[in-house]
Amino acid sequence: MIDLYTWSTPNGRKISIALEEMGLAYTTHPINIGKDEQFAPAFLKISPNNKIPAIIDRDSGQSVFESGAILMYLGEKTGKLYPAEAKARIRIHEWLMWQMSAVGPFLGRAHYFLHYNEGKAPFADAWFAAEAKRLYGVLDRLLDGQDFMCGDYSIVDIATFPWIARFAWQKIDLNDFPNVRRWYQAMAARPAVIKGYRVPDASAEIPAG
Repeated sequence: MIDLYTWSTPNGRKISIALEEMGLAYTTHPINIGKDEQFAPAFLKISPNNKIPAIIDRDSGQSVFESGAILMYLGEKTGKLYPAEAKARIRIHEWLMWQMSAVGPFLGRAHYFLHYNEGKAPFADAWFAAEAKRLYGVLDRLLDGQDFMCGDYSIVDIATFPWIARFAWQKIDLNDFPNVRRWYQAMAARPAVIKGYRVPDASAEIPAG
């Protein structure tokens, strides 16, 4: 059994989707970041950087924070969506680090400027809109001729999808990136993705792409 500490954000949704795809039993503990619940002392013992998501694996007693580390832990635990072969795993690590270092931080800033504060900082609006398009271009080229980011469906697709699901916030037209659009639609149709996307907000719907 996994205890999942999460909220309705792209990083949180990575883990609930992974848990659904891997068929792991879990209990959800919502951490309302709008009410600063991430600063509670009990949560800081699990996630010292006061960020969601975090997990505790009741089978081992192991706690893990940082979404990329959690995905690798769960992949190692189950043997699913995380290849054991060394070269394949290197490729997974490359693209997972790309998501963690580029897609998450820069699209997150695009949300701040283009969705919540559009027009207040024109230079930042233009810069992050251009960077969002660049990142979508990288992903579109990667997906040319293959169904998923690293060939087979993996934790990398799960890590990236919730950020792409906010394409409207990033002022992106998926028609400009046909390979991304095809991949996005395939991801959005997966039952485990749909179910995991609704954790902890059961009313959440994946935007049509």
